[in-house]
Amino acid sequence: MRIFEISRSQVSEHASLAPLAVPGACAAASYLWISLTRDEFRAAQPEVQQILQTLCQTQLVDLHVADLLNDQLPSHYDYTSLYDVLVFRRLATGNGQDSAEPSPSLPQRPSRGGPPVLRRIDTRPVGFAVFDRVLLSVHPEDGTVRDAFAARLLAAASSDDRGTPALDVRATSARLPASPADLMLRIVNLIVDGYLDMRRELTKQLDHWQTELIDPRSRFTNWSALMEARQSLHRLDEICEDQRAAMQDWIDSLETLPVPQGETAQRERDLIMVRSRDVLEHIQRVVHHVHRLEQNAETAVQMHFSVQGHRANDIMRVLTVLTAIFLPLNLIAGIFGMNFEFIPLVHKADGFWIAMSAMLVIAVLLVLIFWRKRYLARTR
Repeated sequence: MRIFEISRSQVSEHASLAPLAVPGACAAASYLWISLTRDEFRAAQPEVQQILQTLCQTQLVDLHVADLLNDQLPSHYDYTSLYDVLVFRRLATGNGQDSAEPSPSLPQRPSRGGPPVLRRIDTRPVGFAVFDRVLLSVHPEDGTVRDAFAARLLAAASSDDRGTPALDVRATSARLPASPADLMLRIVNLIVDGYLDMRRELTKQLDHWQTELIDPRSRFTNWSALMEARQSLHRLDEICEDQRAAMQDWIDSLETLPVPQGETAQRERDLIMVRSRDVLEHIQRVVHHVHRLEQNAETAVQMHFSVQGHRANDIMRVLTVLTAIFLPLNLIAGIFGMNFEFIPLVHKADGFWIAMSAMLVIAVLLVLIFWRKRYLARTR
């Protein structure tokens, strides 16, 4: 569990939830980021609900608590009149399990084949509950996204403590999140960047397979891994579509809010909208790239079978030409092999050489004719 109190210019980390449950413990100009794993949220749920009641005058409803604790929930968005709930699936780490001891209540997934980059397309949900003064985030057991963003947050706060000049409020908000919604969007953007970083590895692997599929001299036998790759791409497409739908619902909900009063509130509202559209654009880039990879894989398979068909046609054409060349030679040999007593050239001393010369001339002539008609040319 990690708890941060964030203001305009500083970030402080608290060791426990107990001191924050007292009214007035949190400064009026700051907000809290309460980050827990699912097991920690399950154990500390009463304390968290007490803090939400103290700071926000409301608590999480039971259905939203169940959503935050659900490890199989897809990306989606929901809201109430006092807070919003966003669930976003991130890439799992390692072999697809977020902890050394997987939960016994979850079914064990079979080991997956294929290259390592495709085994990484396994996800775990990260849940966010966005209040006016509190951001509650529930992470998988490893908490890599939480720790990575916490390091950035503390680095930005230390930069401000050293006296880094800020031109205006917008420059300061570019370093430290100005609100729980801003903080949530930055964490979501970090999650989406994990999908963007995977594009190069996916492209490299599929390009390697395309080269093998198109090469007529190679015998591609890794069909099981290719089928697993296509299934992984379909799964990634579904994940990204759910993410895009959830983020679009979040943006639609923001657009329905009343116009804030004051220049500072309006600027913060515009910043939230800009960050939301930026996250949505990143998700759309991942979706577009996945669609292109799927099309490339389909095209490579079709081209593979087309190349194999051309190769088979080339082989059959060469065999047909060789048969056509030797057909008249077999005819001549068959005529001179007849058991007749009187056959021309049979009783002559140079008859054998005359027949062999005629057969050689016929063979060379047929080869030249077929070569001129490009029956013997190799298809490139």
